[in-house]
Amino acid sequence: MRILTGLQPSGVLHIGNYFGAIKPLMDLQGKGEVFLFLADLHALTSLQDAAALRQAVRTAAIDLMACGLDVERTILWRQSDVPLHSELMWVLSTVTPMGLMERMVAYKEKTARGISSNVGLFTYPILQAADILAYDADLVPVGRDQKQHLEATRDIAVKINEAFGAGTLKLPEPAISEHVAVVPGLDGQKMSKSYGNTIDIFMEEKALRKRVMSIVTDSTPLEDPKNPDGSIIVDLYRLFATPEQVQEMKDQFRAGGMGYGHFKQRLFEAMWEYFAPMRARREEIVARPGYVDEVLAEGARRADAVARPVVNRVFSAVGLR
Repeated sequence: MRILTGLQPSGVLHIGNYFGAIKPLMDLQGKGEVFLFLADLHALTSLQDAAALRQAVRTAAIDLMACGLDVERTILWRQSDVPLHSELMWVLSTVTPMGLMERMVAYKEKTARGISSNVGLFTYPILQAADILAYDADLVPVGRDQKQHLEATRDIAVKINEAFGAGTLKLPEPAISEHVAVVPGLDGQKMSKSYGNTIDIFMEEKALRKRVMSIVTDSTPLEDPKNPDGSIIVDLYRLFATPEQVQEMKDQFRAGGMGYGHFKQRLFEAMWEYFAPMRARREEIVARPGYVDEVLAEGARRADAVARPVVNRVFSAVGLR
């Protein structure tokens, strides 16, 4: 089984990235061929700062390895280091209906929030389809919010197969974690850098505590009972705590006598302890000059070797070979 996903390197990793995409991917290591690319081409739709983009790619690679990515079992590479992604995208774009792109919810949401409606943002799902289809991926771990994009990928693959022959492209299947597909941010919306509501994985202790303490709550007095259902604090705590610990917190919410600050402190302590081994691993990686560049270069070589026969097959089918 070939498993593939991508991560846009738009900055340091946050908890939503970790539980929504990275941890599920780490859990899949050893269960098939795992491919993970850093989507710097996608990042260009919103990040036009060369130095910042280069640093974001490097930071993402370090953070992923710190979080448990095994570069022996998982191919990790920078998207732009394998030009086949962009080449296949053009072929896919020639069969993609305009209406399909116009229906993409993510595009509408981003433009509604003031992000420039450039052509790259509009055609983002076609490049995403190329990212996946170039590797004959069987399984694509995605958050529920990305399900529509994977459905679009399948639709595009069907268009190619109908036009140029069955089997030209393999149709991938989604792997969605029902429990943590969408992680809430500080304000209760989906955790996203676009919304400015994230909690970063590798924040320093003081900064992490301050961020957790800024979680939005209501004005219920300390002594009064509180509703744990729909609470951002409880929803985040269950990512780090046992079911018994979560139930204890919910019972204490309902009992009253404790303020939200007490529960936020408990959440902070659980987060800090959970990521402690990863912080140590990160320090080890940072201390090895040149290691990250070596990993990404080798990953690009391995990725290209897999994608080239697939793209050549497509090019031959459409008449470009």
